[in-house]
Amino acid sequence: MDLIERLLARGLHGAIHRGSLAVTFASGDVRRFGDGSGPALAARFTDRRAQALMALDPDLRFGELYMDGRFVPVAGSIRDILGLFYENAEAQAQPWLARVLAAVRFRARRLARSNLPARSRRNVAHHYDLDERLFRLFLDEDMQYSCAYFAKDDDTLEQAQAAKKRRLAAKLHLGPGSRVLDIGCGWGGLALTLADAGAGEVLGVSLAEEQIRVARQRASNAGLEDRVRFELTDYRSLEGRFDRIVSVGMFEHVGVNFYRTFFQKAARLLADDGVMVLHTIGSSEAPGFVTPWLDKYIFPGGDIPSLSEIVPRVERAGLIVTDVEVLRFHYALTLAEWARRFQRRRAEAAALYDERLCRMWEFYLAAAECAFLHENLVVFQIQLARSARALPRTRDYMSASLATRAEASRAPAQA
Repeated sequence: MDLIERLLARGLHGAIHRGSLAVTFASGDVRRFGDGSGPALAARFTDRRAQALMALDPDLRFGELYMDGRFVPVAGSIRDILGLFYENAEAQAQPWLARVLAAVRFRARRLARSNLPARSRRNVAHHYDLDERLFRLFLDEDMQYSCAYFAKDDDTLEQAQAAKKRRLAAKLHLGPGSRVLDIGCGWGGLALTLADAGAGEVLGVSLAEEQIRVARQRASNAGLEDRVRFELTDYRSLEGRFDRIVSVGMFEHVGVNFYRTFFQKAARLLADDGVMVLHTIGSSEAPGFVTPWLDKYIFPGGDIPSLSEIVPRVERAGLIVTDVEVLRFHYALTLAEWARRFQRRRAEAAALYDERLCRMWEFYLAAAECAFLHENLVVFQIQLARSARALPRTRDYMSASLATRAEASRAPAQA
């Protein structure tokens, strides 16, 4: 066993105390890590350079090596192996090199998040302008690409995504004929739902050309193009006033340098008695950074905000925080279901793209699920207003709205 293998083996011994992982190194040597409990997992490295890369920067290289077929699970899936690392990480400190890299990356975070309009469009296109058929392989029929709300353990993905939309509609407290803005509208499912829920006009905006194309087609198919419009527009260029603003899964792409800009713009767009709901992935601890693999391959320019970063910008923009809900573990359940659906139709994804993209997607979904299970990731739903009088004094209106919409969703269709 050469020096790199010895260093990597030492790092793995320090990282895995519980569980069982056998690693076959490029030299042919096999080492076992953990206390032998749980499923017997195994993997192998195909070459010495792969081992060196893993030893020096696992946050970036682990995913790359799996994508390239140079770190190969032998017993158990990549989800099982990632889960073992995450479960052990909960109970121990990071190695010194990992701590140094984390400190450097956190300090470089602001330099790397210059999400001006042109760069924002490139970042969005990198992920969201992939062929819609890829996303249809694993999303629900409404193509909701954000955290679902699992009210019950046996909820289907479709039920949980419908529950998420009902929850957002209830928090928006829609009035008759409300003019609604959906910032980061995805493929249009929420905007169409809000139109059905009583909104008068809905404008959805996104920087993803493929999403806007699909959303416009959906509005046309539903006969709602006179009430629901979708525009390929940066939120910073919007003008006018809206009674309600909603943003789901978009704030993560704003960039820490533009949090102030985002809320100042929202405040100018929101009517005096308006209500806004922000749904975003966030950190339940102090601010951190997006792992370099995720930043490079999945969400370039993305951020994971903490409440301590959001609330001061809200206050300085002249908005009021009227309600905060923290969704814990719901995204882990969502990601696990996406991963199951993706695996069932993996051959179709490979036909659309290639094996490397399939492995990238497997790693992304598995690592994200594990992070929501074992790290500090949550989803914030933050309700905002310009005036303290914009909403009823108690939260009962939310419960009443949720009950009404849930009953309507169970009602049989009329002939």
